[in-house]
Amino acid sequence: MAKGHGLGGRGFSLIEFMVTVTLAALLLGLATPSFLTWTRNAQVRTVTDSLQNGLRMAQAEAVRRQRQVVFFLTENAACDLANTASANGRFWVIRTVPLLDGEGAQVVQCGALADVAAGTTITGPTALCFGSAGRLVANATPGAGAGVQCLPGNLNRYDVTRIGADRALRVTVSLGGQTRLCDPARTLTDAQPDGCPA
Repeated sequence: MAKGHGLGGRGFSLIEFMVTVTLAALLLGLATPSFLTWTRNAQVRTVTDSLQNGLRMAQAEAVRRQRQVVFFLTENAACDLANTASANGRFWVIRTVPLLDGEGAQVVQCGALADVAAGTTITGPTALCFGSAGRLVANATPGAGAGVQCLPGNLNRYDVTRIGADRALRVTVSLGGQTRLCDPARTLTDAQPDGCPA
């Protein structure tokens, strides 16, 4: 008895294949905008984490070395003494502040910010100085470039935003040196501990 080929072993018809491809394209089209927003929000978080880590490292180095250090933003990717401060810079630098005339500054650490997430904007102080106790201190000439000063207020903040992201983040540094990441869309309360201070 000869075996016949039934319809079950034939595979997909062209119409079934086209319907499947159309449905897959439709689902992909619906998911793409939310995926792009998620990616941009993740870039904001990456930049904010790098900024917060750099500030905490500057504070720790000031305490460890028992001397003043300056944290500043720069446009120069090289990690050397040629770096000068730049508002909204794409990189950060931690440098010691000379104690005596003739003493040279030392670069402690450098890091990338917006370079790792193109399109991200950082607004905040160009430079912050940490004293040997880990607190913010004022310094009219921290050695971060011409005209750059450390003039801390009660609450210094860096805002990180990205075009196409639906969430901005903020890093705050209190006068006492406490560095904190928060959501500027929320106000700090017991119910919203991730909010920013008013």
